[in-house]
Amino acid sequence: MSKEAFDEMSVLSAIYCEQGEFELLEESTERGIVCRIHTLIERKNGKTPLGLDFHISPDYPRTPPDISITSSHLSRKQCHDLRQQLLDTARSLPPEPMIHGLMLWLQENFSDLIKTSSCHSAEVRAGTTEETWTALLHLDHMRSKAKYIKLIEKWASELCLTGRLFTGKPILILLQGTKENIKEYVHLQKTVKVDVDSSGKRCKEKMMSVLCEIPHPEKRMMSTFEVKDILSLDELKREFDLVGLNEIYDQFVPSLI
Repeated sequence: MSKEAFDEMSVLSAIYCEQGEFELLEESTERGIVCRIHTLIERKNGKTPLGLDFHISPDYPRTPPDISITSSHLSRKQCHDLRQQLLDTARSLPPEPMIHGLMLWLQENFSDLIKTSSCHSAEVRAGTTEETWTALLHLDHMRSKAKYIKLIEKWASELCLTGRLFTGKPILILLQGTKENIKEYVHLQKTVKVDVDSSGKRCKEKMMSVLCEIPHPEKRMMSTFEVKDILSLDELKREFDLVGLNEIYDQFVPSLI
């Protein structure tokens, strides 16, 4: 990790110095740094709490950080839109420490960003009676990887599902959303031609298995659907830990290895 990255962590911990405001979740020369910032965004009608996870790669700041956003006051779509805007802004900045600058930019532009989101505050999870479910799917392989990933992302977006696609070994799909929408996703995955066979012809997914479909307690939920290229089992386990699903990892993943 660069000295700039370590210096920035020190600066951030001094700026966000109240209890629980700043957390250093991971520090590794191989995978980089993961830090979490909890903040309150001032608005005319009150304050909006946000939790932001910054995944900083070893070659940061040449490569912008990956970002995850959660909030009990916003819908998943709003969190997704905020994340995309923040990522686009990060990519437009020069290669220098940028996390505090991104936080200031978010504070200044938050109200306008929320207005442009297609979701409204009435859609927040707290106001819905539909129970959230979590599913874990296992794929045997991806031959046409880029197209397959785009299709998975498209279905997750259309069905308002959040989660993770882990494209290492094993290939896993974590989904969160309503039970009905998860069922519809599984149906699409099994019935639509999603990949190509050994001869290059389009084919249906015949080797997918549903490892679990369970109701998920309203704790820390995933707010976006993200694709993660996992290089090791330790990294995969860390990703499950970050989203509070370590029990699902322990119960279902080791048997796949």
